Amino acid sequence: MANVLFKGTPAHTSGELPKVGSKAPDFMLTAGDLSEVSLANFKGKKKLLSIAHSLDTGTCADATKRFNDFAKSRPDVVVLVVTADLPFAQSRFCTGEGLKNVVTLSMMRDRHFAKDYGVLLTDSPIAGLCARSTLVLDENDKVLYTQLGPEITVEPDYDKAFAALK
Repeated sequence: MANVLFKGTPAHTSGELPKVGSKAPDFMLTAGDLSEVSLANFKGKKKLLSIAHSLDTGTCADATKRFNDFAKSRPDVVVLVVTADLPFAQSRFCTGEGLKNVVTLSMMRDRHFAKDYGVLLTDSPIAGLCARSTLVLDENDKVLYTQLGPEITVEPDYDKAFAALK
């Protein structure tokens, strides 16, 4: 279990992020077309996972826009934005913001992803959603970088995430 803050109030996660150097857990998430997607769908690409509770919050929206801008110049990297939002809401957000360089994935069918990655919030007003996290995986799904945001309402450390993709 990890400790984070939500607007200054302590919150706890279901576990710990995968360790740097380990193989990332596979997952089954829902894409915008309602298909099931796993890590295998992105085989051979570096992956930046931006895990957040909802795109319907300013911090999550800002992070997604920043990662989208980064991905414009990095065709070797796929940015996966994982939230509990419905795929319809994720698509509406991306369309409205003109975001075409991120792949949104939903946990709408279950919370295994959040549990397996150790980011499921077990208490706080947003229990059941994800703590803000960033992971970088290489082409073989080896974990190169992780960050569990100490305060859920604060944006990730973009420089460190981008440096891990060099």
